[in-house]
Amino acid sequence: MPNSPSDRGRATGEQPADLAVVGAGPAGLTAAVTAADLGVTVVLLDAADRPGGQYHRHAAPELGARTPSVPHLKRRAWTRWEQRLRRHRSAGRIRYLPAHHVWTVLPEADGSGWVLHAVAGEEERAVTVRARTLLLATGAYERQLPFPGWTVPGVVGAGGAQAMLKSGLVLPGRRVLVAGSGPLLLAVTASLAAAGATVPAIVEAAAYTAYADRLGTLAVNPGKALEGARLGAGLARRSVRVLSRHAVTAVHGTDRVTGVTVQRLDSAWRPVPGTGRRIPCDALAVGHGLVPQLELATALGCAVRRTADGTVALALDTRQRTSVPGIWSAGETGGIGGVELALLEGRLAGHDVAHELHGTQLPPRTRVLARRRARRRAFAETMAAAHRPGPGWVEWLAPATAVCRCEEVTVAEVREAVETLGAADSRTVKLLTRAGMGWCQGRMCAPAVAALAGREPPPESRPLSCPVLLGNLAQLPGTGASGIGDPGS
Repeated sequence: MPNSPSDRGRATGEQPADLAVVGAGPAGLTAAVTAADLGVTVVLLDAADRPGGQYHRHAAPELGARTPSVPHLKRRAWTRWEQRLRRHRSAGRIRYLPAHHVWTVLPEADGSGWVLHAVAGEEERAVTVRARTLLLATGAYERQLPFPGWTVPGVVGAGGAQAMLKSGLVLPGRRVLVAGSGPLLLAVTASLAAAGATVPAIVEAAAYTAYADRLGTLAVNPGKALEGARLGAGLARRSVRVLSRHAVTAVHGTDRVTGVTVQRLDSAWRPVPGTGRRIPCDALAVGHGLVPQLELATALGCAVRRTADGTVALALDTRQRTSVPGIWSAGETGGIGGVELALLEGRLAGHDVAHELHGTQLPPRTRVLARRRARRRAFAETMAAAHRPGPGWVEWLAPATAVCRCEEVTVAEVREAVETLGAADSRTVKLLTRAGMGWCQGRMCAPAVAALAGREPPPESRPLSCPVLLGNLAQLPGTGASGIGDPGS
């Protein structure tokens, strides 16, 4: 009698799919559809109820919205990809599994493919999927750097504000200051302003003049320059001030944000004394870029690299292959680059999977896609370099500032672990203070803890991508918890 979810899946006699795709955002969906076009059988798993990822997030069904509340680039193209997904589902070439959260992937014992373990729906029903090859398009999450007052109600992530607007059709406030660093701030501000919020300023910690050092990269990506100019012109029409090389260093208010203090920064992101000014607002949307979500990939042993902003991304070849045979990846997992790059990489990966499995010839079009991908990747590295957090940001902090919100660990406690108790890395800080041991497992605080320890953020090392029931964990085949994610187990 089978005991584990994997055993139960094998007992059904269900044939493995040619390809399992994790994530139905722009990269995952285009990869799945492209591969299915070429005769590959695909199972597409996604944690959300509808395809689209964070970028094409849909409004909650009960709100009855017919069109997105936030304008999307490539919306028409996305609609066509969704239509192709429906056709492939009807034809049985793609098995689409929404509301399925993959929490770990293990290799088949005989090396013939991969076993994906997921939980489905609100009841967290255990589901096992088998496939010969695997493509990871798991996206990214926001990077948050703490500052005094960032836990006051009314402070939300920049991406979180965008998500509130897209899925809930609500604003985080009526007068919303947008702060942090990166191109997401411009897009979020445009969305908030278009939805009726007053945005008194964008507070950008980096200097936009950093792009001037990479004019060659900008010249071969004219679309990105035009996009930036379009967003800038829109903000100017709405009288939104842009304060570059500034940061929010304090939030005012107890039960709700009433205003913030903004200070000018030097080139290392240290606050310049005497430059503080108070700006009234009732909400703050803040974010310092995005971080690739790599738990599944790193648990399987995929090699990683450092991007220009110090984050960890997957090391991929020109055909979107990871360092582990049989695993591809596309989109933000290879470095933050935006929706257009994700669409390109998904198509390239889909073509290469079909080539690998069925010997399908790579069409000449893939060479064009590869060249466009290379240009977009170069631009992504330029963006990352321009908005890389400076080391001086830790001087924004006060001793009582919470670093780990889950476990309520303060700056003073982390500094004591480093300066008094001898912790030399974030793992030791974690053991001494519990920073990173809460619900989010360090996704929010890891960059800050690493910076306070004088280190770069370490690669993802979580064995599970989300919390799971102990019963599901205990039923993994033969390995026990210690074998999770070990490709050799």
